[in-house]
Amino acid sequence: MNTAPIFSNNMVLQRNKPVRIFGTCKDSTENIKVSIPEMNVSAEAVIKNDKWTAVLPPMKECDCCTVEILSENEKIVFVNVAVGEVWLAGGQSNMEFELHSDKNGMQELELCSNENIRYYYTPKCEMCDQNLIEKEKNSGWCMPSEQNSWAWSAVAYYFAKELSRKLGVTVGILGCNWGGTSASAWIPQEYLKSNTNLLPYIEDYQKAVEGKTDEQMIKEYDDYLVYHADWERKMQKCYAENPDIKWEKVLEICGENRYPGPMGIKNPMRPCGLYDTMVKRVSPYTVKGVLWYQGESDDHRPDTYYELMLALIKCWRREWHDDELAFLIVQLPMFKYESDPDYKHWCIIREAQMKVFRTVKNTGIAISLECGEFNNIHPAEKSVIGHRLYLQAMSETYHLMERKETMPVMYSFHEISGDSVIVYFDGQLSAERASNFTGFEIAGADSVYYPADTQLLEMPFRYCIILKSRNVKKPLNVRYQWTNYAEVNLFGENGIPVPPFRTDNQENKNKNCSGTAIRTTDGKI
Repeated sequence: MNTAPIFSNNMVLQRNKPVRIFGTCKDSTENIKVSIPEMNVSAEAVIKNDKWTAVLPPMKECDCCTVEILSENEKIVFVNVAVGEVWLAGGQSNMEFELHSDKNGMQELELCSNENIRYYYTPKCEMCDQNLIEKEKNSGWCMPSEQNSWAWSAVAYYFAKELSRKLGVTVGILGCNWGGTSASAWIPQEYLKSNTNLLPYIEDYQKAVEGKTDEQMIKEYDDYLVYHADWERKMQKCYAENPDIKWEKVLEICGENRYPGPMGIKNPMRPCGLYDTMVKRVSPYTVKGVLWYQGESDDHRPDTYYELMLALIKCWRREWHDDELAFLIVQLPMFKYESDPDYKHWCIIREAQMKVFRTVKNTGIAISLECGEFNNIHPAEKSVIGHRLYLQAMSETYHLMERKETMPVMYSFHEISGDSVIVYFDGQLSAERASNFTGFEIAGADSVYYPADTQLLEMPFRYCIILKSRNVKKPLNVRYQWTNYAEVNLFGENGIPVPPFRTDNQENKNKNCSGTAIRTTDGKI
């Protein structure tokens, strides 16, 4: 009898929900019982195909208890177990971004042992092999300390810190993320194959590996790892010697950057790969919800990102046996590499993320527009994003705060008045911060956009903005911050930036307003 590796001393179990404890066994007739004596709860396990699962009844919070697992011949005991709130921190490198690298991370590490937070880092391996099994043997839940918390997700840490203080309970974070990954890496093939718009993820992979054996793919990737390690060393030396060096010069000195390496069964960026090596290794460990910070690596297919996220949410809710599983999504911040043109593809990713929030039940949207850094895809200050996720949890999951405190002011509708456009919002803008705002553009029937002059107009209970451009005599549509990177200076009274929008996307044609800016629960999936 064994438990899944995610069960260990110091773990946090989710309060107020049925809690799954699970593992493997060799004898299908074995009687396995799980109990928590301090909470006076227990459950008999159900065994199927050498796997067992016991479901404990909902429990109230508890800072320290013991989990006992008994069979006829064995006893497993986990100590210093807490019952509180558990959130999974998923996504790519900005969720993976470690606390020690955060702008204020070193100060946090000195004090974090006083926080009521615990962390499990899902082992990262390219394949389900012996290496993964060994890593899982050495994994376990960690208590906060200057040493233990060094590599924790900074975003998740700041979220958990606020949540724990607010709720007065232990918060556990299940880190399950990998830098550079597409959302397609985190779901099985059936979800990609069931949607023709998502098939290119599978087709590109099949084309890349056509005619290759497993052994060949593994060798190619191992050779790449050797090359890339040497390349990384040279690259870091370049930036250490000259922090302002141009990327083209780095490539000239270091040679070709072959990231993310040859596609194949060992490349962690492959479609569906991390679903097998990470998601399946920790599900269905009972959690309250998911913090999701990802999208950068899907900017090559921004038009299908909405459907990709629908597939991921549907898949994960199935994996966790929870149709109500909360998903709090970070909307991508401003970003552009210095050498790149403005492809305007991050705008579409942001739009897709907002659409998920508006159409899928039990979701939240953490606006991070002003948190981006020019020419740096990994902004160093994560506390704001952690706080915005916390605000979403407060109103959308725990219902402890009003939306006027947690939600951004959003575009509501617009009116055409001669050569001007009047844009209305669903809440109060910050007059102090909106005196010199930029980012608005208007277009006529030719769909050619020009920057708009702006005027803030105060109305009862809210503000609206009047837009005008000498280049557009008969305006028709408006867009705001429709760019990969720009200065952000339009905020709501609660300090959250107004999110980007456009009125000429396909869904809004022949409408005078977006029809989705004021969010309700009606019609949500």
